Amino acid sequence: MIEEKVAILTDSGSDVPAEMAKELGIFVLPLQVNYKARSYRDGVDIDAETVYEGLETEVPTTSLPLGSDLTDLLEKIRGEGYTRILGVLLSSGLSGTFNMVRLQAIDSPLPMEVLDTKNIGIGSGMSAIKAAQLAKAGVAYDEIVRETKHAIENTKIFFVLSTLEYLKRGGRIGKVSAIIGSAFDIKPIITCNEEGIYTTVAKARGRKQSLRKVVELALEYAKDASSVTLSIAHGNALQDAQDIKAEMISQLHKVSNVFVGPVSPALGVHTGPGLIGVCVHKD
Repeated sequence: MIEEKVAILTDSGSDVPAEMAKELGIFVLPLQVNYKARSYRDGVDIDAETVYEGLETEVPTTSLPLGSDLTDLLEKIRGEGYTRILGVLLSSGLSGTFNMVRLQAIDSPLPMEVLDTKNIGIGSGMSAIKAAQLAKAGVAYDEIVRETKHAIENTKIFFVLSTLEYLKRGGRIGKVSAIIGSAFDIKPIITCNEEGIYTTVAKARGRKQSLRKVVELALEYAKDASSVTLSIAHGNALQDAQDIKAEMISQLHKVSNVFVGPVSPALGVHTGPGLIGVCVHKD
């Protein structure tokens, strides 16, 4: 009997921290960030800070990964001796990446299944990390799939933006009103609904109150969990992220792990600087 070696594939829009991807052997498929002059592979040829610095000059667009990048990645996986592939990808309601990979899976050189996290950023990445931890531990493939689906069902991200302008420009606004209270600095707290698209779950006035509301919602989601994994994502707002990390840890009974990191360049295009997102995975 051939021993299984399971590869976990995700996309750069799932915001798995680079050090975690390296440690767990997660294969990351880069989305594209497109300027008039040229296109860049998300997180490979460009970083989020570069995107933010150039927003006043040009707001880029984003697009699906290159087909050649996907086929090359699948061949690399096979070349490294893997026997099966599990794709754990950002919401099909926010990107065509899931469908692209799902279609390619039909002709994959290895047996391959693709899961739609119905989530974005590290909200999606947390499920990919869980899958990779199980794979590294030698858990059987069917159990990895089952546990990853469970992780998807028990992971939620809440985030707030400094402005909705970039989300509106990118057409990813979902059920969030683009004209909500701008004159009164009313900010929506956003999450992904069951369809995997953005929706408003609360509103708050100003930066300070909106960050407080994000923490409140995350704590409410985590309250019935015996243990949680936290991830705080930011768009060039590290100090706010660190403050929220400390607040969350002080309020929760048991935190098994905490990640803090920037959003990917492709997400930064749509969210702009100032994003704060708090993701809770109920272990």
